[in-house]
Amino acid sequence: MSVYLYRWGKFAFRRKWLVIGVWLISLILIGGIGGSLAKPFQDSFSMPGLPSERATEILDKHFPGASADFDANAVTGTYVIGAPAGEKLTDPKNAATLQAFVDRLNGLDIVDKSVPAVNPIDITKKIGEPAKVDCLSTGDRSSPDFSGICSSAPLNVLNKDNPDSVATIKAKYNIAKFSDITKDDQKKAYDIGDEARTNGLTIELTGSIAQEQGGSQGTSEMIGIAVALVVMMVGFGAVVAAFVPILTALVGVGTAISIIMFGTHWLTVPTFTPILASMIGLALSIDYAMFIVSRYKHELAVANSPEEAAGTAVGTAGSAVIFAGLTVIIALAGLAFVGVSFLTYMGIFGAVSAFMAVLVAVTLMPALMGAFGRFLFKPKLPLVAQHDPEDENSVTNGQRFARFIGKAPALTLAISVVLLGLLAAPALNMQLGLPGGDSMPKDSSLRKAYDLQTAGFGEGSNGTLLVAVDMSKTPQDQRTEALNALRSKLDSYKGEGGLDYLTFAQTSKDGEGALFMAVPEAGPNDKVTKDLVKHARNAESEFNDRYGMEYGITGTTAIYADVSAGLLSKIVPYLAIVAGAAFLLLILVFRSILVPLTAALGFLLSMAATFGATVLIFQEGKFNLVEPHPLVSFLPIMLIGLVFGLAMDYQVFLVTRMREEYVHGKSSKHAMISGYHHGARVVTSAAIIMISVFSAFMLEPNVVAKSMGFAMAAGVLLDAFVVRMVLIPSLLVLMGPYAWWIPKWLDRILPDIDVEGAKLAALKESSAPVALEKEPATV
Repeated sequence: MSVYLYRWGKFAFRRKWLVIGVWLISLILIGGIGGSLAKPFQDSFSMPGLPSERATEILDKHFPGASADFDANAVTGTYVIGAPAGEKLTDPKNAATLQAFVDRLNGLDIVDKSVPAVNPIDITKKIGEPAKVDCLSTGDRSSPDFSGICSSAPLNVLNKDNPDSVATIKAKYNIAKFSDITKDDQKKAYDIGDEARTNGLTIELTGSIAQEQGGSQGTSEMIGIAVALVVMMVGFGAVVAAFVPILTALVGVGTAISIIMFGTHWLTVPTFTPILASMIGLALSIDYAMFIVSRYKHELAVANSPEEAAGTAVGTAGSAVIFAGLTVIIALAGLAFVGVSFLTYMGIFGAVSAFMAVLVAVTLMPALMGAFGRFLFKPKLPLVAQHDPEDENSVTNGQRFARFIGKAPALTLAISVVLLGLLAAPALNMQLGLPGGDSMPKDSSLRKAYDLQTAGFGEGSNGTLLVAVDMSKTPQDQRTEALNALRSKLDSYKGEGGLDYLTFAQTSKDGEGALFMAVPEAGPNDKVTKDLVKHARNAESEFNDRYGMEYGITGTTAIYADVSAGLLSKIVPYLAIVAGAAFLLLILVFRSILVPLTAALGFLLSMAATFGATVLIFQEGKFNLVEPHPLVSFLPIMLIGLVFGLAMDYQVFLVTRMREEYVHGKSSKHAMISGYHHGARVVTSAAIIMISVFSAFMLEPNVVAKSMGFAMAAGVLLDAFVVRMVLIPSLLVLMGPYAWWIPKWLDRILPDIDVEGAKLAALKESSAPVALEKEPATV
C-alpha cells in the first residue's frame, strides 16, 4: 500500500492543478445535485419488534386510523392555551377570544377541514369533569359527537388552584407527510394565534408541525476551526501550513453534507445527522491532513526534492490515515447491524463523512502541498515548534514524559486505572430517554408549550398512555366485567409515582375493542413512568388467563421506554461486532495479539469513564452547566461507535511508531520512548483539535448536540490522554517483548499491509546503489 500511495503522492504533487480542479468540479456538482434534491430532515424513533407495536395492531384492528397519531410522518399540532394570570378561559372575554381563535384555525388553508379543531369549552359543557366521565356507560354511541367528546382532553378542571386556566386544542394539517412541511407552513401554524395573544391569551404550539428541521447553526464549526487553526500554528510553527488542513476539512465536510442532502430525497434521515457528520468530518479531516503535513515537514529536510517528500509523506502517514479511517468507518457502518433505521442512517452517513476525510487527506492534500510550494511553512512563528519531534537529538516534553513512564510503568498504570474507575462510577445510575419538549431551548414554542401543559395538567400529560384492548376472544357476556376489572387494576397504579388519572375513551362499534387514556404523574422519560408501563404490561397475562383479553400500551411514554430499552439491549452485541472487526484489523496493522487486545480493553475503561462523566453533568446536573435530563437513548451506542474509531486512530498513529522502533532493534522500553518522542506532539495536537471541535457543539441549542458534543469531547480527552498516552505505554513496558508476540502460523497467513512503509524504504534503498556505482566512474 505504501508504494502505491507514494506514487500517487508524487503524481498529485506534480499534477496539482489537475487534482485540485477535479475536486472543485466534483464539489460543485455534488453540492448542486444534493441541494436540488434535498428534503427536510425528520426524526423517526421507531424500532421493529417493540412492545408498543402490539397496541398499534389492536388500534388498527378495532379503530381504523386511530394509530395515525403515532405515525412519524403524520403532521399534527397541539395548541396549548393559557388564560391570563388570575383569570379563567371560561371568563366571557377569554371564551370569546378562544372561540375566535378556533374559528380562524379551522379556516387556515393548511388545516384538514375533515377533522376540524374543537373548542375545549364546548366539550367541557357536554361531559363535565373528566374524573366523572365513563364513556362505556355514558352518552349515545350513535351520536357523531361521541368519539370526539370521549377521547378529548378538556379544560384543566382538575387544577384546584386555578381551574379552567389551561386547555389544549389538537389540529390536523392537510400536509401529506412530515418531510413536506415548509417554513411557511410552520409560520402560518404559529401566527394564527397572534390575535388571541394580543387579547391576552398565551398560545404555544407543539407537535410535528413545530419541530425544527435544520441541523447545526454553524457557530460550533467556526469555533472548532478557530481552535484547530491555533493548535496547528503552534504545531507547525507557521501560518500557511495551519490553513491547508482547514481547506481539506471544508472540502471534505462540504462534500459529505451534500451527499447527505442527496440522501434525504429517498430516506428518512434524522435531524441530528448533519451535526454528527460535521463533527466527524471536521475533526477527522483536520487531523488526517495534519498527520500528513507533519510528516511532509520532516521529509523536506531529508528528501531530494519536495515532490519526493510529498510522495514519502503520503506513502507513510497516508497508510496510517487509511487504516485509522477504516476503524472509524467500521465502527459507524456497524450501526447498521443494530437494526434501528435512524441509527443506521446516522451511522452510514457518518461513515460517509469519515470516508471523505480520508479521501481528501490522501488525494487533495498532496496537491495543495504542491500548490503552496515553498510558501507552505512560511511565515514562521517565533518561539513555537522549536524542537522537531522527528529529530532524534532533540529532547521534547513528550520524550521526558515517556521516560517517566518507562521508569515507573506500574505506578502510571495504577494511576490511570484508578482515575478512570472513579469517573466511571456514576455510569451505574445512567438513565436513557428520547428528546421531548422538555429538552428544547427554553425560548422555543415547543418548550413553552411543554411547560404550560405541565403547569395545567401535570408533567405526565405531555406523554399520555393509550391502552388498547382486544376482546375478540372474550365471551360477550364477560366483556363489561373484564373492562371493569382492567380499569380497577389500572386505577390501583394511581399515586406514588403511578397514574395521575385514568379515563375510558371508547369501545369499538363491534364491541370487541376498547381504549383507555391514562395520564402518568411523572414525565415521559422519568424512571417511575417507565416502571409503570412495565408493571401494567406484566399484568396482561392475568387478564388473558381469566377473560381471554389482550391489551397493548402505546403513546409517547410507552414508545420512549421501548426505544430506550431496545437500544440498551443492542449495546453489547454492537460492541462485540465492532470490537471484533477492529481487533482483526489491528492484528494486521501491529502483527501482534496483545497490543490489539489491550487497545480494546483500554477503550472499555475510557468508555465507562466517559459515560460516568456525562451522567454527572447532563443527568445529575452537577456544576449547573445544563438543566438535568436523562441521556438521549442513542447516545451510548453512538458514542461507542464514534469514540472507538477515534481511539483506534490514536492507537495506530502512536503505537505504529513504537512498533517501527522495536522492529528496528530497540528494546520494548526504548521503542516505546522513541515512538512516544516521535508521535506525542501530533497525537496531542490531534486530540486537542478533536476535543475543541466536539466541545464547541455544546453551544448548540439542541440538547442532543450538547450532550453528544460533551460526551465525545470527554471520550477523546480520556482515551487519548489517559488510555493511549499513559495506560497503553505503561502496559507495553510491563509486557516487554511479549507485547509484540504473534503465533508464527498466524504471521505467515496474514497479508503484509506495510503500514510502516518498510516496502517503500526497501524500494528507495534498492534504487540507491545504482547511483552510487556510477558516481565513482565519473570522479
